[in-house]
Amino acid sequence: MTETPTISDQRLATIGPGRLVLVVGPSGAGKDTLLGLARAACAEDGDVVFPRRVVTREASPFEDNEQVSLSAFGQAIGRGDFAVHWEAHGHCYALPRAIDDDIRAGRTVVANVSRTVVDAIRRAYLDVVVVSITAPPEILAERVATRARSSDGLVVDRLNRAIGGVAAAADVTIINVGSVDHHARELARIVRGG
Repeated sequence: MTETPTISDQRLATIGPGRLVLVVGPSGAGKDTLLGLARAACAEDGDVVFPRRVVTREASPFEDNEQVSLSAFGQAIGRGDFAVHWEAHGHCYALPRAIDDDIRAGRTVVANVSRTVVDAIRRAYLDVVVVSITAPPEILAERVATRARSSDGLVVDRLNRAIGGVAAAADVTIINVGSVDHHARELARIVRGG
């Protein structure tokens, strides 16, 4: 696996007409919390899809990911199961190929991705909206330390590699401090195209 994001080369053209909403941001920003609440707010809308990421790190109760071994991940790449895959922080991540069908059908797909894949995804999909979720550094540090997920590595290393660069590629930025419900409604509004 490499740090370079990979978009399937089985595409004939840029994929649309649906939208792909990419959620990016540093560890501890609360991306998965806001995504979970936005998913619940959009549950009745059949035109909004929140696919499960495939990951090679330990599962977390706060994320809706499919955990697989590195070997199974490599086999899935070989079968062409992923629309996009990447490596970040020593782990492999992917979005399932099914998102392409959803987007071709005009649906909105919402996914938590690494900022390293944003440029490649913007080239592969017709309508991409990037939402950066962040918080001040001291809040990020507190949240990451509280989470204490062993796969996160050292808190200081995680924060140093997480800060910077994300906002530059974002279409919308949510500073996730204060009311989580307010920020989740803001994300749901963006997902719905409002």
